[in-house]
Amino acid sequence: MTPQKRLFDLVLACLLAVLLAPVLLALAALIALRDGRPVLYLSERMQTPDRGFQLVKFRTMRPDPADAGVSGADKAGRITATGRLLRRIRADELPQLWNVIRGDISLVGPRPPLRQYVEKFPELYAQVLRARPGVTGLATLRFHRHEARILARSRSAAETDALYCRACIPRKARLDLIYQAHQTLCLDAAILWQTVLRVLR
Repeated sequence: MTPQKRLFDLVLACLLAVLLAPVLLALAALIALRDGRPVLYLSERMQTPDRGFQLVKFRTMRPDPADAGVSGADKAGRITATGRLLRRIRADELPQLWNVIRGDISLVGPRPPLRQYVEKFPELYAQVLRARPGVTGLATLRFHRHEARILARSRSAAETDALYCRACIPRKARLDLIYQAHQTLCLDAAILWQTVLRVLR
């Protein structure tokens, strides 16, 4: 990550954290009142092929100690009513501003993968994770809805994992590498703006 990109992330994330503080507090109170604790969900993700960190999100599902892998139709029954709303407008991602401020992730980049997929596809993620993972990115904009449709067909954790590995990881990686080859602050600003417009729609 260049110093310019880090400064861009830090200034914008701090500004957004201050402006959105009332929204963050209101959403945290809503989750606590309707769904109980914990309010936040911590998930280990990978910053580099050998360095993990705790990604912070608002909790949208009922806790399950055996939870693993990406979310498909097999986990749909655990999504709370509040969580469904937060996911629809992507408000569950807002606490990741803390990860941006800490330097775990950038505002724009490949979505930080789970350790199990980095270990399963080490050569692919060695290329993808040359860029700092992000809250949003080119793959998020272009493939997120398609991925949701693909994983909506799964009926078990094993099927979700197989579909994700076969149909999602290679396509997302291709888009992530396109972003990596053309990354500029102007492109980051454009991706952020398109993300905001998509959420507002």
